Amino acid sequence: VQLAESGGGLEQAGGSLRLSCVASTSIFTYTMGWFRQAPGKEREFVAAMSPGLVYTQTNYVDSVKGRFAISRDNAKNTVYLQMNSLKPEDTAVYYCATGARVRVFSKEDEYDYWGQGTQVTVSS
Repeated sequence: VQLAESGGGLEQAGGSLRLSCVASTSIFTYTMGWFRQAPGKEREFVAAMSPGLVYTQTNYVDSVKGRFAISRDNAKNTVYLQMNSLKPEDTAVYYCATGARVRVFSKEDEYDYWGQGTQVTVSS
């Protein structure tokens, strides 16, 4: 599975960006996640969504709850991360990840495939 992120860029604080991640194969049965790595920091979990058509589970790191939303379009093999009310501390490289047997959304080593990342920079 290959993943390709897009949608990053430079945005002012309070603005919005929408990241996209297109997979090379069907993602219907895969958990999809977003992680980020800020300069000088370890990569951290941002959001994830379980597989499914009607009922799906989502989870977010506390710092983005109420501001970010993950969604998926299985027909397009795409997962999105809508980021609103951006803050300078959201500045990071954002990575898309997927796995078929993810049990704990926030655990990096449960994801099998990763994208190359897209840079998000939020200015104050």
